[in-house]
Amino acid sequence: MSKPVVDLTNVDGNAFSIIVACTRTAKEAKWDREQIESLQKEMLSGDYDHLLQVAMKYFDVRFRGSDDDSDYSDEEE
Repeated sequence: MSKPVVDLTNVDGNAFSIIVACTRTAKEAKWDREQIESLQKEMLSGDYDHLLQVAMKYFDVRFRGSDDDSDYSDEEE
């Protein structure tokens, strides 16, 4: 089963904004209340890095440039 896609392009980078975005995506994916509460508890059980790892565990996390590397270059200017 594929993971729900959460787009963090226009989401403020603070932890609570990420939790809200993931919660909305989980609701849209028809997760039940217990699954969502478990997700939130796991996201809050560590530091910011842990929160991001949990988001990537349950969601296909997208942001501007994640599918299009043209905005990023390895070449020196």
